[in-house]
Amino acid sequence: METGARLRVTDGGGRVSVDFDDDVKACAALVHRADPDRFMAVMAAPVAVRPKLFPLYALNVEVARAPWVTQETMIAEMRLQWWRDALQEIADGKAVRRHEVVTPLSQVLSPDLAAMLDEYVAVRRWDIYRDPFEDEAHFDAYINHSAGSLMVAAAQVLGEADEAVLRDFGYGVGVANWFRAIPDLEARGRIPLLDGTPESVRALAQKALDRLQRARSNAAGISSDARPALFAGWQAEWVLRQVVARPDRVAAGDLAQGEIRRRASLMWSVASGRW
Repeated sequence: METGARLRVTDGGGRVSVDFDDDVKACAALVHRADPDRFMAVMAAPVAVRPKLFPLYALNVEVARAPWVTQETMIAEMRLQWWRDALQEIADGKAVRRHEVVTPLSQVLSPDLAAMLDEYVAVRRWDIYRDPFEDEAHFDAYINHSAGSLMVAAAQVLGEADEAVLRDFGYGVGVANWFRAIPDLEARGRIPLLDGTPESVRALAQKALDRLQRARSNAAGISSDARPALFAGWQAEWVLRQVVARPDRVAAGDLAQGEIRRRASLMWSVASGRW
């Protein structure tokens, strides 16, 4: 390894050499602190793709927490708008503002992907306020534009991948992560579900599981280059099956795998290639 501004990382056999500059290292540190599951997923991916995934997942950390860092709704709106403006600069091919996340992101995203991520930021306005989702379509749009669009961007910066397959998989992953977040959302005064009855929670979990399985049935649409981006969803099936079997685990906050199982299941997913 080299010290100083750039960190050089090789794979286990010393065959691949990738430079991690200070910005990418800062993105990795941010993801490590705030999103340990995605950090683990990136570290399980080939070395060469990590500098592409860390800026995207750092963006996700920043956008996800922007609505929560202040009680002032106007300031929260401004924080989200800052990220929309940064993505617009990338989409327009303009000079991009200097920032430890935006700068490496501009080297990863195509203009089309940057433009797509505008709505990914915009839907987070729901997090600022206390209004419930209007209907099922509103909830689905939130999951599709947040988790789904992140999955599309992460996979397509790596290689060829069918957007419809990615959005099915992203919906399943997004709902699984949403279930895990519900106790915290309710503690913050939000109304995260249209209907919190056990029957409705089970139905939502089954719908998400069905879309996850539909994505897998169309796995040919995901190239081997793009596949490491899907490692981030390695726990989704387990979570959704737990909710289908016992919807009460959502409110109880009982949807975390034990550490040994968590690590072993990721290793199995990577080794088997099954996402």
